Amino acid sequence: MITLVVLIGLFGCSLGQYRPNPAAGSAAAARIVSQTQEGPNPDGSYAWSYDTDNGISARETGRPKSADILEAQGEFKFTALDGTPIQLIYVADENGFQAQGAHLPTPPPIPDAILRSLEYNAQHPEEDDSQRPAQGGGFRSG
Repeated sequence: MITLVVLIGLFGCSLGQYRPNPAAGSAAAARIVSQTQEGPNPDGSYAWSYDTDNGISARETGRPKSADILEAQGEFKFTALDGTPIQLIYVADENGFQAQGAHLPTPPPIPDAILRSLEYNAQHPEEDDSQRPAQGGGFRSG
């Protein structure tokens, strides 16, 4: 029993020594310096924005395109930990979320051989095998 009391006491003392790193939590301590919100309006449109004292900002506007499709567009900006400025501009609609930003990865270029093949196929649609009826079988019993 005494061992249990001593272990609980040591655990309590060690918890009292814990101090979170204030630098790691600095982003959580950002203050909002401006903020707006409009809507939802009777037509379904809305808009919001905010700016913080550490340079983070975000904005979005949205409206219904049809009964079941909402279109939203906006942007956000901040500075990455390595000092790189990040800006993302986006549209979200029936085609999904489409983002643009200099920091986003880009696909590698299409190899020349593939480009030539695509050009050939476009110039020779008469040779397209997808329109031919499938040949029967292919398996021979012997």
